[in-house]
Amino acid sequence: MGNLKQTIILFDLDGTLTDSAEGVIRSAQYMQEKMGIEKWADEDLKFIVGPPLMKTFTEDFAMDAETAETALGYFRERYTTVGLFENRLYPGIEEMLIALRAKGKRLAVATSKKEETAVRILEHFGVAKYFEVIGGDNRAAGRDNKAKVIAYVLEQMQAEKSDVMMVGDRKFDVEGAHAIGIPCIAVEYGYGDRAEFIACGADVIAGTTEEVVELF
Repeated sequence: MGNLKQTIILFDLDGTLTDSAEGVIRSAQYMQEKMGIEKWADEDLKFIVGPPLMKTFTEDFAMDAETAETALGYFRERYTTVGLFENRLYPGIEEMLIALRAKGKRLAVATSKKEETAVRILEHFGVAKYFEVIGGDNRAAGRDNKAKVIAYVLEQMQAEKSDVMMVGDRKFDVEGAHAIGIPCIAVEYGYGDRAEFIACGADVIAGTTEEVVELF
């Protein structure tokens, strides 16, 4: 422990900084109701938290591109007004951010969530101030997957890849980081599990926020 030398740390949002499952699931159910399709149970919708929504709608819900756009609109209709605050910081998050900053680390967020929504959430919980950059999905700017968001954040921070570590809770974080050429710590307190992390090649697995701090 304590041997990671990177000075720039990027964090995923859902499942890494906040437990956003309730708001995401409720908004997905709202979308299903508005589209006149069968509403799935909470347990059956847990997989939706974290991955890019368009990918989920086209692949897991088997929607064509046009239908997925409609679904995304309904989802955001509820999520951006109610669902984003059906959410909470995981225990120890602010303490982790303070400790990492005290070690001289530069922090940022790289999320598949819509960027302006990510900013609102982090400001709501009072932790936006710890991050130099909050980067998220912005399809108008061509940022429509995790790798592109990470690349954008690195550009904004003028970062060398060798000096960057990603922290996330799902395979999408690991795969996005690796696609850009940076390593990733996978955290077990979020929505992923050890089997998923091993299968996708996570560089390090941490069980708690305290362990993340200790790695540096």
